[in-house]
Amino acid sequence: MLIAGIILIAWLDELLEERTGTPAVMFLPFGLVVGVLASTELSEILKRCGIAISRRAVGAAVVAGFLASSLTPADRADVMGFSGIGIVCTVGAVVLLGSLVFYSRNRNTSGVAAAAGATLLAFVYLGLMGGFLIVLRREHTAWLVLGILLVTKSFDIGAYFTGRMIGRRKLIQWLSPGKTWEGLVGGLVVSSVVGAVGVWAVNANDLRVVSGIEKRDRLAGVIGFVFGLVGQCGD
Repeated sequence: MLIAGIILIAWLDELLEERTGTPAVMFLPFGLVVGVLASTELSEILKRCGIAISRRAVGAAVVAGFLASSLTPADRADVMGFSGIGIVCTVGAVVLLGSLVFYSRNRNTSGVAAAAGATLLAFVYLGLMGGFLIVLRREHTAWLVLGILLVTKSFDIGAYFTGRMIGRRKLIQWLSPGKTWEGLVGGLVVSSVVGAVGVWAVNANDLRVVSGIEKRDRLAGVIGFVFGLVGQCGD
């Protein structure tokens, strides 16, 4: 259902761009909703680790990071005299300072540094990095963004089923007991295939296909491999 929903959003985003000339009309609100939902999950994880975190503060940090990375201009463009990098860095500093003030409002410094650091983690990990998808969308089609998401997700699917069927050797026992080396290999194979097939499908009308997959499509397989590996590191 989630994949079907993302495909629908990509289609609507392309349709609205044709009519309005503005990209990311659908991806922007979708990304904000997903970011806020992810912030609640991250808050629960941090609380289970003993960090007294605020859901509201984490959610606000994620929204700030998402908007800062997705709506600010390129480095050489200016908004009221500030470059894009300057705006993002300023928002990050405000999030950190605001978190320190917020968590010390009870005149107690216990746990303030940990909570403020965790809020800044959410700002970068979910906010800034989530906003990269909108940055990509401004420069490329919605289908490219969709392809990146599908390739990354295909790794998870391949790793899960491979690990369930033949997984024996644990990948990192102390960090993620369910992951195996066999699952890692299976996920990388699937993400590589999905990357290659995706590019082949897009370029099928423009390329002369020799023996099924062209050289450019094999390169896409390498990119799929890299995306899958980076996604695993993210997990």
